[in-house]
Order: sequence, then structure tokens, then C-alpha cells
Amino acid sequence: MGAVGLLYVGAVLFLNGMMLLKKVEPRAAGVFNLFVGGMQVVTPTVLIIANLSRPAEILSASGIYLFGFTYLYVGVNLLGGFDSTGVGYFSLFVAIMALGYSYANFRLLGDPAFGVIWLYWSFLWFLFFVLLGLKRTQITRYTGWVTAIQGWVTGAIPAFLILTGNWRNPSLYAIILAVFGVVVFAGLWPLTREREPAAATPDEELGGRDRTHRPRWT
Repeated sequence: MGAVGLLYVGAVLFLNGMMLLKKVEPRAAGVFNLFVGGMQVVTPTVLIIANLSRPAEILSASGIYLFGFTYLYVGVNLLGGFDSTGVGYFSLFVAIMALGYSYANFRLLGDPAFGVIWLYWSFLWFLFFVLLGLKRTQITRYTGWVTAIQGWVTGAIPAFLILTGNWRNPSLYAIILAVFGVVVFAGLWPLTREREPAAATPDEELGGRDRTHRPRWT
């Protein structure tokens, strides 16, 4: 993925994370998703046209469309107020394909750091599937934090290191990212996961009153 495009992937993931954490209004986030989504469709098209005789470059560029179409889809959904199920099941497709791109980076492209980063993205898009496709809203806060954090550690920071010529030891970065991901995302789970709503009692179903018929405020 081009470093400039990766930088803005970081930006939109951070913004979407803040939206899930209710810090950003959804329609405002939708506009920026369209900007980045358009960019992430134009960029791989240009890269592929410029590298028609270089299969490795085409392979690398092809994965960018997964992001571009996701952000365009999310932007349209947020601005139009459409149901999220389509985005959710497309996210499942992306999560599965991301495993393939992780393998390609480890074994074919010789970039273990981005092999780990693609695993991060597979995990994140699977969370989108659970949240948006299966409507498991109790993971909203967890998904928001994971999204915002990944905006920095898989997007903005690697992009800046590449642009400044400091992306020099992919094997070391792969180890750091792997350890960071396991520790942070596992640690976030018990801190942010919301409990499923408890089943209503018969008294609550009949009007929210207890057995003494006094209003229940809890």
C-alpha cells in the first residue's frame, strides 16, 4: 500500500473509532469516509496501470481496493442512514481476504511487518462484521477503541516511518506489533465490553413496576 494512502487509512480509522465511541457525529464521519474511499480506489488503479508487468506490485496494490470500497460503503451508509448489514457482511469478506494478504506479505513479498498488520486488519474487519452484520452492539466500545488504536499503529505511524525513510527493520517491527496487539487488544476486552441487556422480569414487562407497584428507577 502506498505510504500516502496508508497515512489517510490511519486518519479514517481513527475518526471512525471516535465515531463508535460517540465523540464524532456519524454524518460528519461519513463525509471523510467518502474522501478516503475515493482516494483508495484511484490509488491502486494508478499503481496497477503503472506496473502491468510486475505481478508483485499488482498483488500489493490489489488489497487497497478492500479499504477503498469499505470506506465508500461506510460513507454512503452514514450519510444515507441505511442499514449496516451489507457493510457488515462485506467486512467478513475483507477479514477473510486479509488473511490471504497476510500470508502473501509473509511468504511472497518478504514483509513480515505488514504480514502482522494485515492480521490486525483481519481482526478489525471481523469485529465490524460482528458489530454491523450480526448487530452485536455490546462490542461497540471495544470495536471503537480497537479501530482508533489501529488507526495509529497500522496506519499513521508506519506511513510516517516509511515517508521519512525510517522503516528499516520490518522483522523487528513485526515482533513489536505482534506483542502489542495481543497485550493491548486482549486487555481492552474486559475493560470495554458491554453486557447484553438483562431479560425483563414479568413485572417490568407489565409496566416497569415492582411488586409493591411503586415506580422502578433503577
